[in-house]
Amino acid sequence: MPKTTPGTIAWHDLTVPDAARVRDFYRAVVGWKPQAHAMGKYSDWSMLDPVSGKAVAGVCWKRGPNRKIPSQWLIYITVKNLKRSLAACRRKGGKVIDGPKNLGAYGDLAIIRDPGGAVAALIQPPAPGR
Repeated sequence: MPKTTPGTIAWHDLTVPDAARVRDFYRAVVGWKPQAHAMGKYSDWSMLDPVSGKAVAGVCWKRGPNRKIPSQWLIYITVKNLKRSLAACRRKGGKVIDGPKNLGAYGDLAIIRDPGGAVAALIQPPAPGR
């Protein structure tokens, strides 16, 4: 998750039952180059910009830690304090549908559904030195 400023979109990825097929779809349609990330017995992918080689999105299998994530493009919004953001989500009529969970070097993550039904991820980067 490259962006750590609260309130910014840090990342976006797609979690689907057939990630290999979708990976190949986006490789053909938009020219992204996949870079595998081992997830145990399978791989998810960062999709790389064909010119810069920078990661621009992810394509993930809907299994393991991603089994509860809806099959859709998911934005990851950086928050300063995940616990407070989740409490505000609930107070304002939203629901926490997965997490919170720790992603190691990326910080802590939870998936929410807002009162309008849209889904997003909230991510709190790790504290400096953590």
